[in-house]
Amino acid sequence: MITVELARALRTAGLRWHPDTGDRFVIDKPGVYEDVYTVSEMTVERHDHPTGVELGFNGTTEWALDSVAAADSLWLPREDQLRDLLGPAFVGLTRLVGQDDQVLWTVTARIAGTDRTFASADPAVAYGEALAAYIAAALA
Repeated sequence: MITVELARALRTAGLRWHPDTGDRFVIDKPGVYEDVYTVSEMTVERHDHPTGVELGFNGTTEWALDSVAAADSLWLPREDQLRDLLGPAFVGLTRLVGQDDQVLWTVTARIAGTDRTFASADPAVAYGEALAAYIAAALA
């Protein structure tokens, strides 16, 4: 799973979230990042209102929290979502095993006509870093 910091970097770069079933998020307030929620028709449900999107907590007792504005939430895209967002820029994913059997995942993406590689012990993080660079290059 990507970090809150990487999720913030993606949002700052221009990635927009349209909450959907299965999406993970945190409430973007100090001291609350530790709790990861998942949008689900059973627990957390998207509600569209003229004033904006709210995420309703149905049947939960989390702080007696009824809902939170999507604008106050931070999307933590999954690995498959990040790969899909890279679209045609995605070149490949490679698993490397180093010393002490440590696994390193590299994502290669074609950004501004050049293949660039992003590495992490977590493939989702490598995808996220590649997507952040891709968005930044597209907006430059």
